[in-house]
Amino acid sequence: MYTIGQVSELFQLPVSTLRYYDKEGLFPEIKRSGGIRHFDTKELEALRLVECLKKTGMEIKNIKQFMQWCTEGSETYPKRLELIQKQKLECEKEIKRMEKALAMLKFKCWYYETALADGNEDRIQELLPDRLPEEIQAYYDASHTD
Repeated sequence: MYTIGQVSELFQLPVSTLRYYDKEGLFPEIKRSGGIRHFDTKELEALRLVECLKKTGMEIKNIKQFMQWCTEGSETYPKRLELIQKQKLECEKEIKRMEKALAMLKFKCWYYETALADGNEDRIQELLPDRLPEEIQAYYDASHTD
């Protein structure tokens, strides 16, 4: 069993966030004694999932719904799976968007490093759009395709 302070430290989350999650029903089976919350491995795993889903952009109301389904038993497996699959797709889309952004940043780093070394952009402009060094061309192409 862990106290709220220990969980706060373990997850690097403010105690107020953990209290909010509890108030929102994200730990439906948390044990209390004398008004003190006691987190066990079940709550820690729930918190890992909550933090994961938050990082993927899922709203608290949807996380709350998911956690409610978890308390309702195996008949909610299809709903839970559908929600997780939908969020996985959203996460994959975001990763692709970020990979494209990262490719542009890598290309622009090369671009300005080269411009600084040359003192101008003339040589770069002669290489654009399809005669760049191989690695840089890959970044350029990745950042300029749909």
